[in-house]
Amino acid sequence: MSRRQVSSTRRFVDSGNFPFSGALHSKSRSSPILSIALVVVGAILLIGYAYSGSGKFRGEAVSRIEGDYTCSLEVQRAIPFLKKAYGDSMHKVLHVGPDTCSVVSKLLKEEDTEAWGVEPYDIEDVEESCKSLVGKGIVRVADIKYPLPYKPKSFSLVIVSDALDYLSPKYLNKTLLELARVASDGLIIFAGTPGHQKAKVAELSKFGRPAKMQSSSWWIRFFDQISLKENETAVKKFEQAASKSSYLPACQVFHLNPYH
Repeated sequence: MSRRQVSSTRRFVDSGNFPFSGALHSKSRSSPILSIALVVVGAILLIGYAYSGSGKFRGEAVSRIEGDYTCSLEVQRAIPFLKKAYGDSMHKVLHVGPDTCSVVSKLLKEEDTEAWGVEPYDIEDVEESCKSLVGKGIVRVADIKYPLPYKPKSFSLVIVSDALDYLSPKYLNKTLLELARVASDGLIIFAGTPGHQKAKVAELSKFGRPAKMQSSSWWIRFFDQISLKENETAVKKFEQAASKSSYLPACQVFHLNPYH
């Protein structure tokens, strides 16, 4: 770990060149103005640290505005509401999309839930926990433009995020049919919202093409064309659970019935 750089304020005080060094070291009582000034400066530094250091406050705001906020992250936020909507159908789940190691790890913490993942893109610079999931075969790296390496109805639920938005219409049809093929109880799609997310320049080479966010009406028409029907029961339960907790997804969420 690199050593923290000594602040310029500290150096000035130690050398005696800081304008208020005499006042700081003086045994006499500090003036009220100086005390107020120090309090104000301290408050500004603390606010700046909170916004830029930890990322707890600034990170989420920037993500939502600049496009770093992902639907895979939204899947993790939505897990409690998905459990309300699907109940026992959450016992064996496949997640398809980038950052699937994080989603799978989150799902595995849920009681009576098996979780598996498919990462559509090369995994680079991942944590040891992700490497472990890949090593155990729980997470696979596979091109979703081609048939998935699973038997029909291998999973009760299939959840996909941050993957379909990057597929051309040529492959989107085949991929959705494959996702529905390996699901026995339901297919859940987390898709980006037009105008709210943009592909970063660095991602273009990784995904092959920029993301194209479609409207909900576009998706509904597309689902109808390939005979994927909305799971109205799951939609109602999910919306009721979300409403009780004032949860509003940052991505579009579609609940579909699998092929039988």
